[in-house]
Amino acid sequence: MNPDLARLIAGQMFLHACMAGARMATPLLALQQGFSAVAVGALLALFALAPMFLALPAGRYSDRKGLQKIMRISVVMSASGVLLSALWPIFPVMCVSALAAGGATGMAVIALQRHVGRMAKNPAELKVAFSWLSLGPAVSNFVGPVLAGLLIDFSGPEAGHVSGYQWAFFLLAVFPLFTWFWVLKVPELPLSPDLPNAHPRRALDLLAEPMMRRLLGVNWLLSSCWDVHTFVVPVLGHERGYSASVVGSILGAFALAAAFIRVCLPFIARHVKEHQIITSAMVCTALLFAIYPLMPSAAAMGVCSVLLGLVLGTVQPMIMSTLHQITPPHRQGEALGLRLMSINASSVLMPMLFGSLGAVVGVAPLFWVVGAAVGSGARGAWHLRPSPVPKDHDTLS
Repeated sequence: MNPDLARLIAGQMFLHACMAGARMATPLLALQQGFSAVAVGALLALFALAPMFLALPAGRYSDRKGLQKIMRISVVMSASGVLLSALWPIFPVMCVSALAAGGATGMAVIALQRHVGRMAKNPAELKVAFSWLSLGPAVSNFVGPVLAGLLIDFSGPEAGHVSGYQWAFFLLAVFPLFTWFWVLKVPELPLSPDLPNAHPRRALDLLAEPMMRRLLGVNWLLSSCWDVHTFVVPVLGHERGYSASVVGSILGAFALAAAFIRVCLPFIARHVKEHQIITSAMVCTALLFAIYPLMPSAAAMGVCSVLLGLVLGTVQPMIMSTLHQITPPHRQGEALGLRLMSINASSVLMPMLFGSLGAVVGVAPLFWVVGAAVGSGARGAWHLRPSPVPKDHDTLS
């Protein structure tokens, strides 16, 4: 592996671990302080709300300034935001921390993905590089919450004491400093100058390209599958009387499977095209969603969860590789921002939609509706076959 890529993976892991740990700790503390489930839901939504609004500006900024400046901003924003909750563990401050950690992580992810895409010399390297880069969030989603949970339970005078939460927030606030240590050594790449006679940039110009619309549509469908699985499994488990540990094990099996396949993906991607992997993932997801609510036991649901994690874990690196191939170099950061904005908008809005639909039709039909939508999108995924964008490409200028 390229040493610079390894540094970027480590940097992303620590910054994302800060956000993942805060996303676990803040709602627990809010519930302990007596806040309602509605308030806690709003708190969680703030982690996705900030990136939704910052994504496009951050993408354009990274196109103009590169990697290092936006990473410095993200590190300071994340560390200082979470540190506030360590000093004043009250609900309004935790809301500020959620906005800061979520926004900082979103901006950093755009800059890192743009940089990694520009490091690659051809489509084959793109697939492998993004496969490795996707390991960072997979690891940090485990490390951040687990370490924060241990401090919450064991660093105070008793489990769940507010001082334990403060120590957890202190640790999480230190994580972004490690990000800066790793990323500081990565050399900046030459910036792509704007084309002469270029028109003013608008996000709608990116959406004017059929390939970009198709890519964002496929990406939205597949990201919705992550959201619906995370939302529906606890509801389905509660309906069937499963304990919290059983439900957590089912969701944990999904996360571990997604991490495992991403370890294998750099080797798989050398022999398979992006559109083949994405299309196969959509077809398999539709089939798994069709049978998931019919599983008669927790063990059977766990098997489906593992299979779904293996399938959906392959998608994001292939989406990123395709996006870099269909976007001109001087607008790759903006395109990444547009993609992240659509994902976070989905993460904010879709759980509310799922809740409304689930209350009306039940959770099983919700699985089937989303599965049918994903299966119908497989045809569009099959046509995601980009031609390399030349350096002097003037589309979307």
